[in-house]
Amino acid sequence: MALRNIVEEGDPILRKKCREVGEVNERIQMILDDMVETMRSAQGVGLAAPQVGIMRRMFVAEPTPEEVYCFVNPEIISVEGEQEGEEGCLSVPGMAGTVVRPERIKIKGLDRYGKEKVYTFEGFHAVVMCHEFDHLEGILYTDKASDVHPVREEL
Repeated sequence: MALRNIVEEGDPILRKKCREVGEVNERIQMILDDMVETMRSAQGVGLAAPQVGIMRRMFVAEPTPEEVYCFVNPEIISVEGEQEGEEGCLSVPGMAGTVVRPERIKIKGLDRYGKEKVYTFEGFHAVVMCHEFDHLEGILYTDKASDVHPVREEL
């Protein structure tokens, strides 16, 4: 596995819609593994392929420690409710903003082995999945956020 460079806001790659993955093979699995390692190293809870310069529809997420999800060609198939919370992004370092997201989502996609999976997520898990899914559409959380502001570092 290897750490990958995280693309930051201002790079046009973050504003492009990603293409589908044709086949989940060893190369895709290696990229997913690299993305998990990169996400953890950067202390994030999610990372989408365009954030590491790859224009493919895939992301990884770890909303709670050791609970890793890999999505290839994900599709949000239903949303319910509404919640508001503060978000940040590894591609927009040092900033945070308030975003309204669904309270509950159902999402399907292929896992790291190419098997179709369907999950229902609520609360913070739903926020993470929606945030990462948006990256595949060329959308940053700052596009939906109010009150974007610098994050104060803890002393």
